[in-house]
Amino acid sequence: MTARSFFLILTGALLCASATVRAATVGEMHRIAHTPSAAIRDAKHSDALRVTVWYPAMANAVEMPLTVGSPSQPLFDAGTAATDAPFAPGRHSVILLSHGFGGSARMVAWLGTALARTGDMVIAVDHPGNNGRDPMTMAGGVLVWDRAVDLRAALMAMQSDPVIGQHMDVHRLGVAGFSMGGFTALLTAGGRADIQHFLQFCHTHPTDNTCAPQAEAPDQTMATREHALTLEPMASLVKRDSDDYAIPGIKAVFVMAPGGIEAIDPATLRNMKVPVSILLGDVDPVAPPVSNGNLAATLIPHATLKTLHDVGHYDFLANCTDTGRQQVPSCTHLRVPQQTTHAMAIMQAEAFFAKNL
Repeated sequence: MTARSFFLILTGALLCASATVRAATVGEMHRIAHTPSAAIRDAKHSDALRVTVWYPAMANAVEMPLTVGSPSQPLFDAGTAATDAPFAPGRHSVILLSHGFGGSARMVAWLGTALARTGDMVIAVDHPGNNGRDPMTMAGGVLVWDRAVDLRAALMAMQSDPVIGQHMDVHRLGVAGFSMGGFTALLTAGGRADIQHFLQFCHTHPTDNTCAPQAEAPDQTMATREHALTLEPMASLVKRDSDDYAIPGIKAVFVMAPGGIEAIDPATLRNMKVPVSILLGDVDPVAPPVSNGNLAATLIPHATLKTLHDVGHYDFLANCTDTGRQQVPSCTHLRVPQQTTHAMAIMQAEAFFAKNL
């Protein structure tokens, strides 16, 4: 049996095992929240925060494809959902979802819609100044603790929304994140940022890819980031990095290929009280496991770790289309079919949140 045949069989088995999750119809709504910190990071200094909500919808709603890129030639297939469909009756557990550095809510819709099929309401954002839909900014790349502020602002705004709020059960509240979204999720659960700790790590480990410029913002090198931290307004704002950005009521944290772990005070990870589930690939060159996911698993008392063989970093993005595989560099280095990786991530997330929410 070839390796490809094995993965195709495994994918089929995983999808059959989770066939029940396809029974529900998923709706998608878009809202705008507001937070002063967004104006500091956004290229146009807007305080608007884009929010996407996936949720269980009425069964007769018609889902449409969710894609990223040109509508005629999309680069990524992110799943399906019915825009503004009526909610299924009742209140639903809530999961906040944070995308990676330079990503977007739509890029992690494959996970958000899957969780919505099992009965969760998923609230995702486009982090200002650090998403793939708007110009990237230095403030968006450096003031990373404000990503947790985004999730809190989105949660509060959705609670006040006359349509969405009545269907939220905030007593069952979880958070999930990919890459820097994993960093964000850990801050909402009690971790505290420590930028000086990150700088010190990079000075002593300059070849660790954690310290390298991200592909989405190649101009943000360690040198340019350190210089930016000496200039106002960031010189003053960085003094707030270690503030408490935890969101009250978080009961469970699920992170995929978490990045930026060296930018979290290790003592706060050791003191984390909530259960944390970590999923990563063993060939991740962007967020090397030794300085990120494995480190978090070692420090966090109630953490569990699962490592996927031959899986990298961008495997956790939305599915690459044929066009994406031709045009997007991150789509050309996949050793394992993304459907297999996604199926395993969905099963782990569903089981974890079902147990802890």
